[in-house]
Amino acid sequence: MAKQAVWLSGLVDFEQAAGILETVGQIPISASSVWRRVAEWGERCQAVEAAQRAMAAVLPARSEIVAGEVRGAQDMGVAMDGAMVNVRQEGWKELKVGCVFEVEVRPTRDPQTSDRVDLAHAVHNSYVAHLGGPEVFGQALWAEARRRDWTRARDTIALGDGAAWVWNLVGEHFYDSRQAVDWYHATQHLASAAKLLQGEGTPAARQWFREQENLLFQGHARRIGGHLRQATPVHPDRAEDLRREAGYFEDHHRRMQYLELREDGFPIGSGMVESGCKQFRERFTGADMRWSRPGVEHLLPVRAAIMSRRFNDLWLAAYRPPPN
Repeated sequence: MAKQAVWLSGLVDFEQAAGILETVGQIPISASSVWRRVAEWGERCQAVEAAQRAMAAVLPARSEIVAGEVRGAQDMGVAMDGAMVNVRQEGWKELKVGCVFEVEVRPTRDPQTSDRVDLAHAVHNSYVAHLGGPEVFGQALWAEARRRDWTRARDTIALGDGAAWVWNLVGEHFYDSRQAVDWYHATQHLASAAKLLQGEGTPAARQWFREQENLLFQGHARRIGGHLRQATPVHPDRAEDLRREAGYFEDHHRRMQYLELREDGFPIGSGMVESGCKQFRERFTGADMRWSRPGVEHLLPVRAAIMSRRFNDLWLAAYRPPPN
């Protein structure tokens, strides 16, 4: 009963979980009793995650473990993003979300041309999340990558937006992976630049965006940044914003080699982790939901395990902890 109560609480709120147990399982239980079980078992699940982080931290790095070995035939990737959760007495706080995935190239219909082309997709996604700073989150994501045999992958990629904490963690844990700024975030910045240069919603802005989008895809982000920087004297009232957008493309130009990544069979979008953020929000940011920090932290490993289709594994590990 405890297992089912915890599992249901990772899917629906505590009152709904109690109602399902009573209606379907004929188990009379209150929402507060469900919550208490989540608090107890969620703490055990947190302990399992802490043990996994500690184990991953002492394992040798990729270069040491695969020296002289043949790597697997599967490409893999990680992606990182953030979602907001309302925590009592703290306000809206960032929930850092990470996704580990395998890369599969398969025929896909191009939405613009309707042609069938081979595109990379993220498959077999698994998730981690942490309410707090990047250090523990990075350790958790690395532990999940190691569990997925990351060190034996043929090649790897790290995807994210322009946030500094993302690339700091990539440099610490995934330093020998390819790096890519999510295509959607990059084009959002391109749209902002078009608005600054040509005015919002104007034909000239749309034309400029289309031309620069093609250059961006071909890997010429630095050229775009230079063009924006050169335009600052012409638009002194928008010079600061133009310099900011120019810096974005200049700083990340090595992470914007989209054509090369597409040709090498890698995804250029971080939809897999954005989907993960959406799934966490569905459970933690419903109408009028405000959480205590322990309440979020107890339920996070449960929700992540359900999303990763690993709840039974997590439960078994929490139910039978290793001896001290």
